[in-house]
Order: sequence, then C-alpha cells, then structure tokens
Amino acid sequence: MEHVEHSDANWGGTDGHKSGYVTLVGRPNVGKSTLLNALLGQKLSIVTKKPQTTRHRVLGILSGDGYQVIFLDTPGVIDPQYGLHRAMMRAVDSAVSDADLLLFLVDATKPREDPFMLERLRSRQAILVINKVDLIAQKDVLPLAAHYDEAYDFKEIVPVSAKTGHNVDRLRELVVGLMPAGPPYYPPEMISEQPERFFVSELIREQIFKQYRQEIPYSTQVNIVAYEARQPPDKDLIDAEIVVERETQKGILIGKGGSSLKRLGTYARKEIEDFLGRPVFLRLFVKVRGDWRNREGFLRSFGYE
Repeated sequence: MEHVEHSDANWGGTDGHKSGYVTLVGRPNVGKSTLLNALLGQKLSIVTKKPQTTRHRVLGILSGDGYQVIFLDTPGVIDPQYGLHRAMMRAVDSAVSDADLLLFLVDATKPREDPFMLERLRSRQAILVINKVDLIAQKDVLPLAAHYDEAYDFKEIVPVSAKTGHNVDRLRELVVGLMPAGPPYYPPEMISEQPERFFVSELIREQIFKQYRQEIPYSTQVNIVAYEARQPPDKDLIDAEIVVERETQKGILIGKGGSSLKRLGTYARKEIEDFLGRPVFLRLFVKVRGDWRNREGFLRSFGYE
C-alpha cells in the first residue's frame, strides 16, 4: 500500500478526463466513514457504533478509466464543547470549501429538519444521501426523499445502505458524472496521501472506541512515536503513545496487571497487520496530559491545527 505526499504533477493527459474533490458531510453517526469505505472498495476510515469517532478529515482517492475522485471524510457536525471540537469543525468547513461536490448524509431512521446543516452546504452542488435504508420500510423512502427535496436544491437524492452496499454503485456513477474536466492529481495506484502511521494510529483509536466505554474513548489521543520498517522476516516495530487526561483514565486503559492494555494491543495489532499486509511488533504506552482537549499547544502538536 502506498501513501505519499500530495503532488501537483500531471500523471496523465487531460483530454476527456474528469477529476474533483467530494466531501462527505453530516451529523455524527450517519455513516460517512462506512460510505467512504464502500465507495473506495476497501477500509480507509475507522468505523465504530459510537458518535464522533472521526476527528480528522480522511482523504481517499478513487481512480478509474478517465476519472479520479478525491473523497474527504469529515467529522460529524456538532456544537463544539472543547477546543478539540472547534478544531474538528474548522476541518469540516475547510473540506466543504475545497469540494467540487458535497455528499450530504442523513440517517433514514432519524429524519429531521436540520436548517443548521443545510445552511452549512452554502448553496454548493450537493447530492443527498439517505443512508441506512435497509433499516426502514421501502414505502417510507419516497416520502423521506420528497421531504428533503423541498428543503434544498439537491442535484440528486440517492437512498443507500453503506453497510450492505445497496445503491452504492449507483451513487459512485453519479459522483463521477458530476466531476469537472481535469487531470488526475495523484498516481493511479495511490489510495491516500496520508502516511501509513496516520492510519496505524487511527486503527488503534478504533479499538479504544470498541473496547472502552463512556468518556474513555473521547479523552484519548493516539500518537505514533516510533515506526521502524524492517526487512522480513523481522517485524516492523511500532511504538504508540496513548494520551489521556486523568490518572484514573490511565488506570482503566491499562487494567489490572496490564490486562486491558494487552487486549487492546492484541486486537489493534491484528487490524494493523491486515491493513499493512505485513507483520508488526506493537508496543503501547499510556501518558497523562491534563485537559489536552482544551489546550492549544497539545492540539497543534497532535495535528488538529
């Protein structure tokens, strides 16, 4: 898997080629990350049942015959409560501003008028994606689509199930059709410009969300402090630092005799190896940084500014 820095190099001719940026935007837990993975045909964004799992915007590149679509998965739009939240919402606004097309996701099981979200679209070209239609009766889809059609001038309204794949191919075709003429911005084999260590840290954080309850997942930050690629048969060496806000949270993360941290490492290592396609030796460390979610210096050093 190749992750390299962005380049403005022209990787092919422009004749008849389409390219553009597509931002996925919506409230927490509407399925943006699941949809991104479905559109790309592989896992790139972490997915859990808890809201506000996504913190950074995640870039995924879909290249095909005559087109290249750069998808941006974004944090769920919320009313900010911490400095971290405010940084996340700035990331959303930036991704919306960069987009040639917006995919505005709503949860079919929780339809609602959302003037705040619709205003955030800023009269941009957008497709309404009604996700999780596998969880409602088919007869309820059309009235729901009509309801949103009155609220905003969407280019298309597409009911999908990102989880089952229903209508994802249709959505992908519509997205490609709406891309402007332009050259490919990345080599065709690339799937993201973000480095492997970013995805490694995200996979560890995904397991924290899955294995711990209440405030613990939201109070943690994962930093990769060492990443040494080795030649087979030696395993890659990865040292990861898990930052929490209080000593009590550190104790919960580690568990009695280190049992909880060991279990976390076992599950995270498996996910990392599946993603990288090679064996790794993962070491986890827990550090306390008081109130890091509100401290500008920490947020900047953790990549949120």
